[in-house]
Amino acid sequence: MKILRAKAEHIIYAKNISQCIDESAKNRGTGIARRTPEYIAGKIENGNAVIAIDNDQFVGFCYIEIWGHGKYVAHSGLIVAPDHRGKGLAKKIKKEVFELSLKKYPEAKVFGITTGMPVMKINYELGYKPVHFSELTDDPEFWRGCQTCKNYDVLTRTERQMCLCTGMLYDPNKKSTSKPFNEKVSRRLKQIKETLLLKKNKS
Repeated sequence: MKILRAKAEHIIYAKNISQCIDESAKNRGTGIARRTPEYIAGKIENGNAVIAIDNDQFVGFCYIEIWGHGKYVAHSGLIVAPDHRGKGLAKKIKKEVFELSLKKYPEAKVFGITTGMPVMKINYELGYKPVHFSELTDDPEFWRGCQTCKNYDVLTRTERQMCLCTGMLYDPNKKSTSKPFNEKVSRRLKQIKETLLLKKNKS
């Protein structure tokens, strides 16, 4: 298996990557925004993507997005093919795209929003910290990307202050001390947020 910084030759996998993201969203039943094959191909062409290949088959992917005129970057579309999950591949891809971000955009703050506990743990180990949405980019284009997520109504109802996703931020200008990720606490906080937000949505 190879984890590579994607190039034009990897555009042939764009459709499979898009389908894999869609299927994962349906299976998880949680919010994952759609990415079209054309959108994914654009990220590959710009040199802002990482892909994992095994026997000439796509098995994992993630890409970089630039926001706020380069003040922020985000890692999006992190996906691992079903047959390769549970092997630590997502963590390896995430580390590679993180290093690519620091190399190409050394002054930018790196952020992400996710409902997935494994991704939260990976981000935390890389130095991300949970933050309020107000500390993330205010670029409207980023938030418009959430429109294809099933929980978009929660985001709009709270005036973009919170959602079922957790916001996480890595600031290259601030040194952070490493602490163990407390998954039990994170799960409990996630459950509380889901109960509050979804309950309001039904009322």
